[in-house]
Amino acid sequence: MAVNHYENFPVASILLPAHLRPAVKAIYAFARSADDIADEGDATAAQRLAALTAYEQELNLMETGGISNDALFASLAKTVRSHKLPLAPLRDLLSAFKQDVLTTRYTDFASLSDYCRRSANPVGQLMLHLYQTATPQNLRDADAICSALQLINFWQDIAIDWQKQRVYVPQEDLRRFGVNEQQIADGNNNANWQALMQFEITRARTLMQSGATLPKRLPGRIGWELRLVIQGGLRILECLEKIEGDVFRHRPQLQWRDWVIILARAARM
Repeated sequence: MAVNHYENFPVASILLPAHLRPAVKAIYAFARSADDIADEGDATAAQRLAALTAYEQELNLMETGGISNDALFASLAKTVRSHKLPLAPLRDLLSAFKQDVLTTRYTDFASLSDYCRRSANPVGQLMLHLYQTATPQNLRDADAICSALQLINFWQDIAIDWQKQRVYVPQEDLRRFGVNEQQIADGNNNANWQALMQFEITRARTLMQSGATLPKRLPGRIGWELRLVIQGGLRILECLEKIEGDVFRHRPQLQWRDWVIILARAARM
C-alpha cells in the first residue's frame, strides 16, 4: 500500500460504484501521468517543468470552457463538468509534482506537511466531491488520512528514495535523533535510527487516527473502501515497528495474513 503513483487510488475497485468509475479513471490518468512526468524517464528538470506547465495551461483552458485536443484532458474536462469538481485540487497536484522536480530535502515537518497537502490530500478531496460528501469536517478528516498515507509511503520507501537522491525525513528530525544522511547511505539501523523511525511511525499513526471517524459518516461502498485504506496504512506501520525501522533490508509489504487482519479490523470500525 502506498501513495506513490496513486497505488491506493480506487481505480478498478469492486467497491467503486460503476457510474463513478469513468470519472475516477480520468482523474487517475491525469494524476498518474503528471507524476510520471516529474519522476520517470531521463528528461531534464527544465523539460519536466515545461511539461507540467503545459498541464497547467490545459487546466486554464478547461476553466474558461475551452476544448482540448488532448484526449486525456478532454476526458478530464467532461468529468469536471459532469460532477462539478473544483480545479484547485488538480492545480495543487501539479504544484506538488513541480516541487518534486526541484526539492529533494525538507527542513522541517511543516514544509513536509505542506507538500503532503498538495501531493496527497487532493485525491481524498476529489473523491469526496464525486460522492457529494465534501463537508468541511469530512474534508478535514480526509486530509488527515491522505497525509498519513503519504507519510507512511515515505517511511517505508526511505531506501528507495535515497537511490533517487531524495530524503523526505525532515532535516530537523534527523538532527534531533542524532542521525545523518550517511547512515541512510550505509543502511545503518542503529539505536538512533530506530528511535527516529518510531517517532515518525507514531506521528503518522496519530495523524491517521485523527481522521479515522470519516468512514462512519460516509455511505455504503466509499465507507468500506476507506476502512480498508485506513487499516492497511495502520498495518504497514505495525510492520515497520516489527522490523524496528530497518527499511534498508526489509520493505514492508502486505501479505494475505495481513489482509485477513485488515478485513477483520475494518469490519469492527
